[in-house]
Amino acid sequence: MRPIGTTVILLVLMCLLAALSQAQAPMPKPAPELKNLEYFAGAWTSEGDVKPGPMGPGGKFTGHDVNEWMPGGFFLTSHDKFSGVFGEGTGIAFMGYNPDDKVYTYDAFNSMGERESAKGTMDGDTWTYTSDEHFGGQLMKGRYSMKVLSPTSYNFKFEISQDGSNWTTVMDGKATKSK
Repeated sequence: MRPIGTTVILLVLMCLLAALSQAQAPMPKPAPELKNLEYFAGAWTSEGDVKPGPMGPGGKFTGHDVNEWMPGGFFLTSHDKFSGVFGEGTGIAFMGYNPDDKVYTYDAFNSMGERESAKGTMDGDTWTYTSDEHFGGQLMKGRYSMKVLSPTSYNFKFEISQDGSNWTTVMDGKATKSK
């Protein structure tokens, strides 16, 4: 009789373990810092100047971005169209927040075959994203900053540096929210 009792206990334990393993873990919740990205949701138009230098002879450009939250609220997606000194193209970007590193994230891909990955911080009305950049086979530091001017506009600037101390402005401009 003893082996049957042991078998029943093992069977009950196995059923209990199976039921526990099927219980769903609670869905993760977006970090509260993601609420700061709400500012960028909507449709934006940007205009700016590329300075003569490592990116070419310089000139004007325009961009049109439509930014919206992915289901779940963890990432703000940006669908971009741009034209001007770089030619015409499209891109997609994902903005989020990494709670482990306590930084905002930016990952973008465009129709010119470029990929961008940056980490950012917010200090008051200024956002600053840093990245590693490749220009002419040389690794450089990149810094993209945005200064909020109003609920519907911000100035932006992209700079590069060989040493992380002396920065050269590559482009600057203004973005305006239309919706």
